[in-house]
Amino acid sequence: MARKINVKLILELRDARLSRNFIADSRHIARNSVSDVFRIANERNITYSDVRSLSETEVYSLFYPDKHAVENIYSLPDYELVHNELKKPGVKLSILFEEYQTKCKSEGTLPVGKTKFYDGYQDFVISKNLTNHIEHKSGEKVEVDWSGTNMSYVVRETGEIITVYLFVATLPYSQYSYVEACPNMKMDSFLRCHIHMYQYFGGVPIRTVCDNLKTGVVLHPKEGDIILTQDYEALGLHYMTAIMPTGVRKPKQKPSVEGTVGKIATAIIASLRNKTFYSLPELNIAISEKLYDFNHAPFQKREGSRAEIFEEEKRDLHPLPPLPYEIANWVYGRAINLDFHVVYNGNRYSCPYQYVDKKKVDLRITESTLEIYYKDERLTTHNLFPEYVKNRYSTHEEDMPPEFRKIKPWDDERIRNWAANIGPNTLKVINLIFSNVPIKEQGYNPSLSVLNLSKKYSDGRLETACELALTKGIRSPRYHHINAILASNQDKYFLEQKALPANDDSCMGYLRYASATTVKGDDGYAE
Repeated sequence: MARKINVKLILELRDARLSRNFIADSRHIARNSVSDVFRIANERNITYSDVRSLSETEVYSLFYPDKHAVENIYSLPDYELVHNELKKPGVKLSILFEEYQTKCKSEGTLPVGKTKFYDGYQDFVISKNLTNHIEHKSGEKVEVDWSGTNMSYVVRETGEIITVYLFVATLPYSQYSYVEACPNMKMDSFLRCHIHMYQYFGGVPIRTVCDNLKTGVVLHPKEGDIILTQDYEALGLHYMTAIMPTGVRKPKQKPSVEGTVGKIATAIIASLRNKTFYSLPELNIAISEKLYDFNHAPFQKREGSRAEIFEEEKRDLHPLPPLPYEIANWVYGRAINLDFHVVYNGNRYSCPYQYVDKKKVDLRITESTLEIYYKDERLTTHNLFPEYVKNRYSTHEEDMPPEFRKIKPWDDERIRNWAANIGPNTLKVINLIFSNVPIKEQGYNPSLSVLNLSKKYSDGRLETACELALTKGIRSPRYHHINAILASNQDKYFLEQKALPANDDSCMGYLRYASATTVKGDDGYAE
């Protein structure tokens, strides 16, 4: 369908004594159409003064009554609605045209064609002095950067001036901004600012656009995939936002935050320049107060304020996840022990027993959790023991081999029961071990080391060795005492001496047998 000629506009420009060619070129109207309007106006002796009070549609129907009648059978689009819908994330003119066609079919009316739909919208934005180039859409992205201008506070006790760095973030659609002062520009500070920023906005945009800073971007080649740091990528996955670095040395790809940095310099930094702050929290409180004023101040060249437009944009942000992202530290290449546990900070955490032969895993440590990874695959998660706790086990039943899963975890009661089953002297040794440690958990490993000697030498020999160790006056016998007695067969000599008659003058000293001349029988005793 041909584009409708703006007859009234042509008559107005003709009345201003503009030529046909100038009208056609300046208003992007076909020269034949302009000439046709001139011809009909001459034939019917119609001037602009005759139609000044008429609407554009009425003037058009006056010049082209037949065309107007045909065009009236079509259901025309609501271009005001189209323009507002285009501001929303992901909405394109092609989608709105399809929705318009569907609506017409459901109402039993005739839709205009695609060309007419597009041309009509173009006429609408020109007539309303609008722009159909929507640079920013609601909730689509946030731009983040470090300010080039720094601030500082003074250490009250020493008078030392501490420089701090400003993290700045802006939602381009509403220009609503967030600012935070940080002690440095390292990864932890950068990630923590993102967490606070999303909380401040109360939602998450589709994209997070950053600069090519080393704390966030490992590699940004001209061709191929952009490689983010592991922590920055994890933050993006947690908040379901696409981390999109700008091109190298291309600040114009994030113009909103670049412009905001300059405005922040005036609204916050300059306004606080004559005030002295004595801590980072005190400085951030002052910044937040100035930031509130900045976001609620009226625009100079448009209606409303950043805060007012943000209330509309907030509806288009994704909701925050149930829990904020936790900043993590990584420990790489940690060995898996044969008991399918890894050691961190003096405590032991289980991982699936199938990975024991894999030898090395990586640990991701947050303030409250410890996660075990093997080749980027998370195997298991534990609650992290506090710093002051040592020698504890965190064991998941599903990590244990099937034959272990019904076994009760080791504790002091179970250890003492095992010792008592071996004999009273063994139990006494174990009780001495527990009585000489500040917390009972510290006695688990030393006690088990002693009791496991029964698997190598038998319960009877261990009981005798414990008795001998106690008679020697050792205050708290440990593994190295008992193992030395058993390895040198002193427990056997002790039994032989006990078996002698009371009036036997044999030497009662304890001698170490020469292992090179000792022959063991089938029962394990020397012959």
